[in-house]
Amino acid sequence: MIDFTRWLYANYIWPHLKAQDPTGYETPLSLMDTCLDNDLKKEYRRTLEFYAGHAFLLGLRTGAGLDEALSAPEKAITT
Repeated sequence: MIDFTRWLYANYIWPHLKAQDPTGYETPLSLMDTCLDNDLKKEYRRTLEFYAGHAFLLGLRTGAGLDEALSAPEKAITT
């Protein structure tokens, strides 16, 4: 799954994030670019990759579980 999340981040999540309007976040994003040295930028990007990939997987699991949870009351009524 790690290879998939890395691929997903590089090919979908990161391009999507870069395409978003940064209105309201200009200062924090600028600070990330100007205040971190190259080693810290690399570690920050790896951390972002980790959290973004796992947040995506959490969303998948939540979505899959949500269908079951929403249909569970109907099953309880019919039994």
